Amino acid sequence: MLEPLRQYVSGYVALTDEEFAMLAQMLEIRNFDKRQKLIQVGEVENYLNFIVKGLARKYFIKGNAEVITQIARENDMISSSVSFLSGEPSDYFIETIEPCTVLSISRRNLDKLYDESVRIERLGRLVITDFFIQKEDWENETVRLGTRERFTRFALAHPDLMQRVPQKFLASYLNMKPETFSRMKHLIKRRPSAAIKK
Repeated sequence: MLEPLRQYVSGYVALTDEEFAMLAQMLEIRNFDKRQKLIQVGEVENYLNFIVKGLARKYFIKGNAEVITQIARENDMISSSVSFLSGEPSDYFIETIEPCTVLSISRRNLDKLYDESVRIERLGRLVITDFFIQKEDWENETVRLGTRERFTRFALAHPDLMQRVPQKFLASYLNMKPETFSRMKHLIKRRPSAAIKK
């Protein structure tokens, strides 16, 4: 169970075996059923979560609609990161799409590791920085790209999620109506080259 996390961590910082063992000792294994909340709006986020198995989504409510800002799968991190860092109540829900197993670390345990290891502190900084880069990339694509280009980029980059994630969730994440998503999906099935045209 720890090997995927080891590979994930090595993409940021080369921890020694001793340092990774220190990190592993601070982790909690948490299991969630399908459609179970990891956090709700108004709660304070206490964990950074690494998904070992399953799918989860992060979203907020706007009017009567759910606006999904992240879909995370195996080897992804998911957290209400602003709440985690600030200690303020979360503006987001995080809910499983499939049953999930996650490796979680609390803010208290993370701070302990930061005090004990400069490399782990650097790891934490890089992971959290990556969170915000991904958030800004998502916001830029949502605002700057046309509907067809958003759909095509996602479909080509994440064919597995096209199969695993309910269509209404993908439509929300890509900032389009479900019927628009359905039309694009049928278009790319019939004429893949047509869907790529801007």
